[in-house]
Amino acid sequence: MSNYLGELRRWLLGSSTASPAPPRRRRGGGRQERREHAPPPEGGARGAQRQRLSSLLSARSVAGEVFLLQLAVVVLLVAAAVAALVVQAKSAAMLDARHRTLAAAGTFAESPGIVAALRSARPSAVLQPSAEAARKIAGVDGINVYTLDGVTLTHSDPRQIGKHVVGPFSKAAAGTSFTETFEGSLGQSVVSVVPVKDAGGRVIAIVSSPVTVQNVQGMVNRQLSVVLGSAGAVLALSAGGTALVSRRLLRRTHGLGPAEMTRMYEHHDAVLHAVREGVLIVGGGGRLLLANDEARRLLDLPADAEGLPVEDLGLEEGIAERIASGRSATDEVHMAADRLLAVNIRPTAPYGSAGTVVTLRDTTELRALSGRAEVARERLKLLYDAGVRVGTTLDVERTAQELAEVAVPRFADVVTVDLLDPVLRGEEPPDVNTEMRRTAAVGLRGDHPLYPVGKLIRFVPTSPMAVGLASGRAVLEADLRTSHRWRTQDPANAVRILERGIHSMIAVPLRARGVVLGMAGYWRVEDSPPFDEEDVSFAEELTARAALSVDNARRYTREHTVADTLQRSLLPRGVPEQSAVEVAHRYLAAQAGVGGDWFDVIPLPGARVALVVGDVVGHGLHAAATMGRLRTAVYNFSTLDLPPDELLNHLDELVAHIDADEQEWQGITGATCLCAVYDPVSGQVTAATAGHHGPALVDPGGTVSFPEVPVSPPLGLGAGVPRETTELTLPEGSLLALFTDGLIESRDRDPDAGLAALRDALAGPARTPEETCTAVIDAVLPARPSDDVALLVARTRRLDPVRIAEWDVPADPAEVSRVRNACARRLGEWGLDDIAFTTELILSELLTNAIRYGTEPIRVRLLHDRSLICEVSDGSSTSPHLRRAEATDEGGRGLFLVAQFAQRWGTRYTARGKIIWSEQALHDGAAPPVTVSGEALLAGWDDEAL
Repeated sequence: MSNYLGELRRWLLGSSTASPAPPRRRRGGGRQERREHAPPPEGGARGAQRQRLSSLLSARSVAGEVFLLQLAVVVLLVAAAVAALVVQAKSAAMLDARHRTLAAAGTFAESPGIVAALRSARPSAVLQPSAEAARKIAGVDGINVYTLDGVTLTHSDPRQIGKHVVGPFSKAAAGTSFTETFEGSLGQSVVSVVPVKDAGGRVIAIVSSPVTVQNVQGMVNRQLSVVLGSAGAVLALSAGGTALVSRRLLRRTHGLGPAEMTRMYEHHDAVLHAVREGVLIVGGGGRLLLANDEARRLLDLPADAEGLPVEDLGLEEGIAERIASGRSATDEVHMAADRLLAVNIRPTAPYGSAGTVVTLRDTTELRALSGRAEVARERLKLLYDAGVRVGTTLDVERTAQELAEVAVPRFADVVTVDLLDPVLRGEEPPDVNTEMRRTAAVGLRGDHPLYPVGKLIRFVPTSPMAVGLASGRAVLEADLRTSHRWRTQDPANAVRILERGIHSMIAVPLRARGVVLGMAGYWRVEDSPPFDEEDVSFAEELTARAALSVDNARRYTREHTVADTLQRSLLPRGVPEQSAVEVAHRYLAAQAGVGGDWFDVIPLPGARVALVVGDVVGHGLHAAATMGRLRTAVYNFSTLDLPPDELLNHLDELVAHIDADEQEWQGITGATCLCAVYDPVSGQVTAATAGHHGPALVDPGGTVSFPEVPVSPPLGLGAGVPRETTELTLPEGSLLALFTDGLIESRDRDPDAGLAALRDALAGPARTPEETCTAVIDAVLPARPSDDVALLVARTRRLDPVRIAEWDVPADPAEVSRVRNACARRLGEWGLDDIAFTTELILSELLTNAIRYGTEPIRVRLLHDRSLICEVSDGSSTSPHLRRAEATDEGGRGLFLVAQFAQRWGTRYTARGKIIWSEQALHDGAAPPVTVSGEALLAGWDDEAL
């Protein structure tokens, strides 16, 4: 069938190639597409005919779609009819085969003499010729006779005679005839089986007559040519009729496609109803053919205007004559009632029938719109500039000043900004408060009458400012000369305001996130036009944008104040009194706000002191709070009298634990720390670091060095790796400078350059720590540091050897009294006789415990510093514990007495054992009150110690 359609198409188009479809020209992105018909190609009418037929067969046009649709329906109907005829013919052939085989088998089974032939001596010789003759007459493939036991008596193939076969003959053997279809060696076949009965009605043989379906199909195929020929004729007639109808439709639709026609009518409706420009189409006779809604409005046309001559539409004489003339025109201005119209006229040819197209524009409205558009453009630009220029800093006062500067003189001649005092401090503003402070004023010249910047103003309830605060909306005073409510604020000053030519104002609340922060006042002077309602809307928009910046600055001020307060509260307010070093310190917050730098000076037992600096990366509340936690942890670990490396190991574990618990802060693994312990007795300093810069050392001669401290990971990243320490012996008067990386590092400076600048600042003649801090900050630190800085400078001192007493003690209880007597003599030399008794008591108990429970070497040391320090060391690492002895206990009361008579006592471990120490005030008046009874004192005294 597809071949037939192809032949039909070639017949319709002829032997030559079809001409291309007429070109289309699109006017504009959304205007109607128009089709221009090209002149007939060479070849005359035959070429034009081929071109029209090509358009007809194209599915791009409505006619082509209709033609192809109708042709497809006809093809489907013809195909269905042919298929039905073929199926019907095949079914009839199969039925004929069944009847033919049954008739042939039955006739042969009932033929005269068949019974006698079957009972003869040679039945096959008698029956085979008759069966072959009957087969040819009946037109079947064979008439076969079988005995009841399956022996072939006759067959179309003589070679099969005498052979035994097995077949479905049981039904025939029972006396019943049947016909069935089966698959044989020759394909699908139809066979009929009939029994042969004798005179007594007994079945004595079986006759079968087969015929193959192929033979039957041959008869059907002979009929199919007739059927297909008839179908082809019907299809040709139908296609021809369809082509004639579609050809006429093609001419009517100009070859347009469905989408093009739909778009054409949509554009037609848009021009009629949506275009804000008048459109008229005037025919060749001067009659109005089409007018859209805008043209009807501009010319005030009647409802039945279409079809009337232009002169009868009631138009102004000049414009009516111009439209009816048909001559081209470009932007000619004509009056129509009270409108000034710009008229354009163009001929419709060659795009349509003779006539003109007239377009009308209302230039009066265009001019007004142009003015408003220019104002709107300026306002939008002002809003854009406000978004860029307002809020450049996070300073509340500067942000208010920027709002005033951006609005003068492009919107107002004078702008004032008044803010609530809590807003200036970064606090939450109160719900209702009409007391504000003038924060910014721009546009004032000379001796102006408005309140100056810094003045606290309490607005009366009837003033525009108070009314705007109460309502939350802008208040317009278009003419201050005729309005009286604003004068109640300050009647005398109101007269001066009017005398200076200020005549109009708008008061707008500065509202952000539902909270009123203050008021903005916009004022116009002298020749400037008064404010109107459109100006109020713009003032609200401008103020709302600026209010967000003011609120952001307020929030930053609050956060900065809170963080700074927290930082200052967590940093040391002063250094504790101690004799080991003379200390000075500096802390400077970064430009971005407070951070996590800190320092500390911690007195330790034995007149020693710990110098600590640390840094938590980041700024703000979290960094400050983390710094406080780390500083507290360092102080607590210091009370255990741990070496610097062990202290940092414990601090590392603490930071790792904090990181695991504070996942929402994404960890604080940017923390570093440097710890140095100085002993004024030996002059030795022991330092360890966790990801921090080492200290700077200045010897008494002014030479600066940076001792190498083994590098260790920052806090929280140590993963249990032990830290190493550096030990140095310093001469008296040396300077130790501990600092954070903000002192030497910045975005525009290399750390090596920072260290070189620090070296130069520290070098030179001897200075006090305070002078050194000032010199370092002035020389090294930029004016606006990007990171916070902590600096700790300590000048070392040595304890006078005269104030040190030491004894080596053998492990013999008898040595206790000797050492006690020597201690009493030395206390007398120091002028400390008033505490000699309690010192002997404490020393006796500590020394007795060392002899009893400790190991050699045993050593006693007395240090006369701000307090009297008594130290007993031995080679054992076993630490005593304070407990309250029961009445039946023989011992356990010694440490209890030591705790009662000493200000402090404790144990620290060394590389070769431990030291048990105690501190006493130098005078009894400073000692803690003794609450032990005499009996308890005597009961606790060790006889051997005496």
